[in-house]
Amino acid sequence: MVNVKEIGKVINILKKESKKYNVPSATHIGTTTKDPFKVLISCLISLRTKDEITNKVSKRLFEKASNVKEMLKLSEKEIAKLIYPCAFYNIKAKRIKEICKTLIKNYNGKVPDDVNELLKIKGIGRKTMGIVMCYGFGKTVSIPVDSHVHEVSNRLGWVKTKNPEKTEIELMRIIPRKYWQDFNDLFVTWGQNICVPVSPYCSKCAIYDYCKRVNVKYSR
Repeated sequence: MVNVKEIGKVINILKKESKKYNVPSATHIGTTTKDPFKVLISCLISLRTKDEITNKVSKRLFEKASNVKEMLKLSEKEIAKLIYPCAFYNIKAKRIKEICKTLIKNYNGKVPDDVNELLKIKGIGRKTMGIVMCYGFGKTVSIPVDSHVHEVSNRLGWVKTKNPEKTEIELMRIIPRKYWQDFNDLFVTWGQNICVPVSPYCSKCAIYDYCKRVNVKYSR
């Protein structure tokens, strides 16, 4: 089992090294706008979509609708056009409308800053909830886990899990809470730039000495 001292060393290295790369879209929007609604919508858009596209289409969408009421004035077709070419743009446009209607009906048009209330909303899963709480409200209630966090954590040998949901549970068990706020940001950045899904750049990885390289068959 990984020890706390090693976790701290890896986190500190990633904090330094990650400055060389662009921050993930949710982090960027959260730190620049301080707006939970925009963090939520950009997180929905980001599913299976590269950050550069997420940032571009989110900006375009928010120029037309920066809050719940303005978003509801747009048709699904208008939203879909604004967020194209993100993946599943038609489905996401429908989901955005549904969530906005729920926010108006149940939460006075505000994104709730409560874990259980967020998870009640159709279309918001644990990862999105964690992103909104972490980067929208600045609350460390969980470690948001996407495919990058899942992959890197398993390659390091910190966890041995089959899916992001299990990874979240295990990481919250072993990672000291003081690292939760930055964890998703750092591991997503590393997963996008160095520890990529296929043929990771092990030759230039700053945390190579701490990595067990689990299931890494080919690397660069």
